[in-house]
Amino acid sequence: MRSPEVPTKDQPSASRNRLVLSVYTASIFLSALLLFSVQPLFTKMVLPRLGGSPAVWSVAMVFFQTLLLAGYSYAHFLMRIRNRAVPVAVHLALLVVAMLTLPLSIAGGWGEPPTTGYAFWLLGLFAVSIGLPFFALAANNPLLQAWFVRTGHPAGPDPYFLYASSNIGSFLALLSYPVLLEPMFTLHGQDLMWTFGYGLLIVLIAACGALLLRSPVLAVADMEAEDTDAPPPAWSLRARWIFLAAVPSGLLIAVTAHISTDVAAAPLLWVLPLSLYLLTWVLVFQSRPLLPHKWMLMVQPLAIAGVVILLAVGGEQNLLLTLGGHQVCFFLIAMGCHGELARTRPAAKYLTGFYVALSFGGMLGGLFAGLIAPYSFSWVAEYPILLALAALCRPEASERLPRWSRWYWPFLAVLAVALIAPASSSGKIGLWFENHRTWVAGGVGVLAALLALALNASRWKIFATIVVALILIRAYPSDNGRVETVRSFFGVHKIVVTPDGQYHVLMHGTTIHGAQKFLNDDGSKVEGRPEPISYYHKDGGIGQAITAIRARKGTPLRVAVIGVGAGTLACASERGETWKFFEIDQSMVDTARDPRYFSYVQNCEPDFKPVIGDARLTFAKEPDGIYDLIIVDAYSSDAIPIHLATQEAMRIYKDKLAPQGAVVMHVSNRHLELESVVVGIADANHLKSWVYNEDSGRDDEYIFATDVVISAREEADVGALASSDKWVETEPTENQRVWTDDYSNILGAVYRRLRDGE
Repeated sequence: MRSPEVPTKDQPSASRNRLVLSVYTASIFLSALLLFSVQPLFTKMVLPRLGGSPAVWSVAMVFFQTLLLAGYSYAHFLMRIRNRAVPVAVHLALLVVAMLTLPLSIAGGWGEPPTTGYAFWLLGLFAVSIGLPFFALAANNPLLQAWFVRTGHPAGPDPYFLYASSNIGSFLALLSYPVLLEPMFTLHGQDLMWTFGYGLLIVLIAACGALLLRSPVLAVADMEAEDTDAPPPAWSLRARWIFLAAVPSGLLIAVTAHISTDVAAAPLLWVLPLSLYLLTWVLVFQSRPLLPHKWMLMVQPLAIAGVVILLAVGGEQNLLLTLGGHQVCFFLIAMGCHGELARTRPAAKYLTGFYVALSFGGMLGGLFAGLIAPYSFSWVAEYPILLALAALCRPEASERLPRWSRWYWPFLAVLAVALIAPASSSGKIGLWFENHRTWVAGGVGVLAALLALALNASRWKIFATIVVALILIRAYPSDNGRVETVRSFFGVHKIVVTPDGQYHVLMHGTTIHGAQKFLNDDGSKVEGRPEPISYYHKDGGIGQAITAIRARKGTPLRVAVIGVGAGTLACASERGETWKFFEIDQSMVDTARDPRYFSYVQNCEPDFKPVIGDARLTFAKEPDGIYDLIIVDAYSSDAIPIHLATQEAMRIYKDKLAPQGAVVMHVSNRHLELESVVVGIADANHLKSWVYNEDSGRDDEYIFATDVVISAREEADVGALASSDKWVETEPTENQRVWTDDYSNILGAVYRRLRDGE
């Protein structure tokens, strides 16, 4: 019978190994939990400063990825110091100093953004406000793994399982935020819990340092000797790591922007793709991956083809398709890229350098999608570009049927010319391709997938085929008319001219924000004062509210409008009235003023001088008690700027109302039920509310149904609306928490819309 092994003084005992593993795993897990919960938490604090734009999260991701690179580089250079005590002392000192900057808050002097350069201003705000604690957290993952290697633990030679533990913490933090933290706790409460967690982490990391310093020196030396013969990674491999990390990182921002533009700039839609992104890291760095890498490489071309089809079809009218389809495909693509990183990872000796390469690639991908692309392209070109580059993340393949594969290049060239050339034709062939763009582009995308699966084609052939499919989508737009695009920090606006030239339509994302009729049915030009259409026609909720308040007042109105759009409401004014507009996006103002696009402003408000800036900041500076009517119509695509629909925002609107004044909020939305939100914030300010959500019944092409809530102090203030059967006086929903600057619940609004069957 074999006697139990007795550890020597230089050999760690089994109980000590369990302690080391437990403390290090807990520290890495908690660090990741804090690192990724602070991202939606602090970004939500900042969001109101820039109009609730989805681009705020994109820029925030660039900041976080840059700080990750800085943290990983710091860890890499710190571990080059041979004295074990120095890294422990330096890092603990950094953590303690960072703790002195907590709780989290926006730094003083950063209250109001400039009129230009929003992205760089935002990066500065993040750096000054949370740069130090985030930097300290960012270094923990590679640093603690490097310490773990040097403790002499038996698992030290391959510590990458701890990276999976880190990403599990990140994954849980992100999923719990919109599901548990955001609906249950205020921002202040979340901030205090996060600060407590940061203090606990310092204690755990101090314990990790103590365990490292008490590790037998010979055990550490033996551990390092095991990697002595491991050759350093070639520079070509390091460049490959950077590329493999950059593509999914950029895709993460592109996918997030694509889905959040049409629903809401809110943590719910930020964390879904980021959670999937982190889940891929968890899965690929498992000792026995749940999803084998070869399977992921097989389905990756199908996922790329799936996105091609989704981009061709659109599908934004279907929330589940928008959220689910793009994210499932993104997950499979990222699994293929990150699986390649896990397959080619180096020995533990080069661990910190490997993480520096990963973070550098992540930063490059974020910079491209979050900062470079928005200023370089007038449309969202980064999504298809990164999608095509994902094909190049595949490993080199040994092609089947090599004798035939060389003929694929001339075949693809002929196919591309045959499919793309008709785009410039106005004849029957061009019209057929335009009407069948989905099938044509999707077919080419499927061809790329078949190349990968059936012929094991090279990544360059798959890449080129995907490029052809994406060009087809761009060559044959789905808007059925001439399209011009205008891009700003706040999104991409499309001005669509219908094929017959009768209508000009303003779109943001997939939502129409205004339209104007330029030609009559007989083809003659519309003369005189334009008639407001789309959501703003006289029989709709907004039109009825304006008419009722005007009749009740009996004298010229003084009106404030938050949100310009196509400038349609300029023609809802009457002679002698004062209408003042508030808009955050200068490109919207320029579009509304340009008679080539819309002439509402030119014909009805030639002295149009809107106030530029976020309305929560600019409108609050207006004198109290001067407006008879306030119209809040500030939406980007179907996304709601949450800070304009809170109890504090309604208090500002109420303060600016003249006696017997009213607030009208346009809440039409495909994905969120907002009527009850507005009724709740109005009631919290002692205002009564009436809800209109009935279509006008008109059959005109650009006359839309509207959901509108009007709030006032007394029933008499809304005039005839109080007795109208189309307007329903509505009480706050029982047990529904009022939205405030410190609390909102997007998930609940989505649930109510789905529950109501919209």
